[in-house]
Amino acid sequence: MNTPLTQHELNQYTIRFWKWIIGIIAFGAILIFSIGLGLFGRLPDLRALENPKSNQASEVISDDNVVLGTYYVQNRSNVRYDEISPNVINALIATEDIRFYNHSGIDFKRTFTVIFYNLIGKRQGASTITQQLALNLFSKEGRSKNFIKRLVQKSQELIVAVKLERQYTKEEIITMYLNTVDFGSYNTFGIKSAARTYFSTTPDKLEPEQAAILIGMLKGPSLYNPHRNPERALLRRNTVIENMSQANYISDAEEERLKKIPLKLAFNPSDHNEGSAPYFRAVLKKDIQLTLEENSIYKADGTPYDLDRDGLKIYTTLNSRMQKYAEQSQQEYLKTLQVQFNNSWKGRDPFNFKEAKSLIDQGMRRSDRYQQLKAEGKTEEEILKNFKTPAQMSIFSWRGEIDTLMRPLDSIKYYKLMLRNAVMSMEPQTGYVRAWVGGTNYTHFKYDQVKMGTRQVGSTAKPFTYAVAIGNGGYSPCYTVANEPVSIDAGDGTVWTPKAYNPIPGNLTLKKALANSQNYVTAFMMKQVGQTAVATLTKNMGITSDVPAVPSICLGSFDASVYDMVGAYSVFVNHGVWTEPIYLLRIEDKNGNVIYERRPKIKVVLDEQTAYVMTDMLKAVVKEGTGVRLGWKYKLTNPIGGKTGTTQNNSDGWFMGITPELVTGVWTGAEDRAIHFSSTNFGEGANTALPIFALYMQKVYSDPTLKYSKGDFPLPKGGITTTLDCGAYSQQQAGESELDKKLGF
Repeated sequence: MNTPLTQHELNQYTIRFWKWIIGIIAFGAILIFSIGLGLFGRLPDLRALENPKSNQASEVISDDNVVLGTYYVQNRSNVRYDEISPNVINALIATEDIRFYNHSGIDFKRTFTVIFYNLIGKRQGASTITQQLALNLFSKEGRSKNFIKRLVQKSQELIVAVKLERQYTKEEIITMYLNTVDFGSYNTFGIKSAARTYFSTTPDKLEPEQAAILIGMLKGPSLYNPHRNPERALLRRNTVIENMSQANYISDAEEERLKKIPLKLAFNPSDHNEGSAPYFRAVLKKDIQLTLEENSIYKADGTPYDLDRDGLKIYTTLNSRMQKYAEQSQQEYLKTLQVQFNNSWKGRDPFNFKEAKSLIDQGMRRSDRYQQLKAEGKTEEEILKNFKTPAQMSIFSWRGEIDTLMRPLDSIKYYKLMLRNAVMSMEPQTGYVRAWVGGTNYTHFKYDQVKMGTRQVGSTAKPFTYAVAIGNGGYSPCYTVANEPVSIDAGDGTVWTPKAYNPIPGNLTLKKALANSQNYVTAFMMKQVGQTAVATLTKNMGITSDVPAVPSICLGSFDASVYDMVGAYSVFVNHGVWTEPIYLLRIEDKNGNVIYERRPKIKVVLDEQTAYVMTDMLKAVVKEGTGVRLGWKYKLTNPIGGKTGTTQNNSDGWFMGITPELVTGVWTGAEDRAIHFSSTNFGEGANTALPIFALYMQKVYSDPTLKYSKGDFPLPKGGITTTLDCGAYSQQQAGESELDKKLGF
């Protein structure tokens, strides 16, 4: 039996209890007082919300004076209280804050009720509409997941909420809230933008069921997005309609009628993705922010420039027509290539490999759906069941977006098997980037593969080894090597012996070996010149990623970006001079004052003779080697050089193309390297990347306004001293041999 507490013990427990209560209250009071003084960061200026129209979008302008797109703080247009349908206001109050008109910013009764529910394991939110508005005012990141930060943040909400209630009427608060709230994808902020995006209407014309959909999204803008997750959005809409009925905003009969109405959207998105070159603009924005910070470029009042608000004019090197041609070429060919990829795996499971099996689980855990379900307190079993349950969704396809019924788990597999691609084109003499396609669809795939992403470069690295051999080693492009296996001491106690795909038997000139991408000859040359020399030249040619001094780099075992590879190949065309690829020219403030200008960096990497020899060898790739289909299939018969690249397991396909006035790089692959073509016949760079280059150049040459010539590569200033005709070189060598015999050597 438990011994009853004595009166003394009971008194001690009571004292301790009240000490805890007083301590918590004192801590809370001190915390709130400190926050009010600004010790945990400056509280927001409440009047900042009153004049949102002072925010001016910054424009990204092409070299041919076309606005490629804009940066703005939010896709938002403010409305007045009388421009909002009562259906919206009723749905909001019924769902988010039923006592909105009866509290002064903080609903203490609801707060204590929610604390009780959370203690027994039922997670609920307690923030009033005013508190949510307060959060919108001072936190760009939303609710913090860190307990300490969230505690400070919650205290800030309370202070700001009370100030809001003192300064504004209830109608003004609810209007400000609906003007600032996030409605999920497509950068949709505010009720006016949401009404236009999802229903192509204005807020005053929203019907009850439409208002219920939009207010329902506030619980999870991504999870309850009616365009992407219509089934979940419909269930959530009906919950909001039930709330409206319970709050006596609609009758029971009206509730039943509204719940039977199907989900009807008039989808009309408008976001930052609109316009040309969305991947480029995303990279450019980060670049500008870093550049202004590093160069201490500020406004007259000493505050940093804000690209989303300050109305800057950003002048770039991109050409709007060339950008369009690059985007069109990618879209045209990848439709065909995706069919080839799917057919190559017909009857087999692309995920039935050790390196691919974990991709599905990783993709699930990184998804918005998983994070939202986790936040709702779902168990792993419940989450997995959700991912295995078919749901209505909108998915990307090469024919456009498709509304379909699909298991979320299958949608992950679907996207993992979707091919990605990147294209960049620049002028080698100026370094000006003319086209930048960082991916296939920015709405669905945000990651830029031109500059941000790096992939294994494969055989596109081979010219770097040959450049060392010709420039430093004094080898001729007509030097003959036996095309047979070779082993190289890696320097760490191991020996590296490369494999070869369809080796050409016999002796090959360096020129023919490069043209036909022969591994054995390339490895032989690496053995002659040394891995350190090749790694050093590769870095000097502008490759910023890691290039270890190991023998396998001669076959492209290292990773690099399309951006860096295009810059490196420009050295061959630009007489041995590396010119930094640039895409930002200058930035002007809203008054037309230039606040920043950029000039490309340049450095001499190769001598002119070596650069021209390499250009000639790259031309041989197109004339007689792996790039030959440029001529017979795509009818590009003018002087063009290039190099194909295919990596291990056909995970990456490359083509680097050069003309006297343009250098263009193309990469194709899946999101993960474990997903790849099943055979080299389809997975080689000549099939996955070269055709996009070909289509792009066809369009460029067909546009007379661009004025790119079809002439040959110019000779070095002093002419060329190296024999490039290997037939003549052989006769010369034979003649010298006969002379040696006569002279007795």
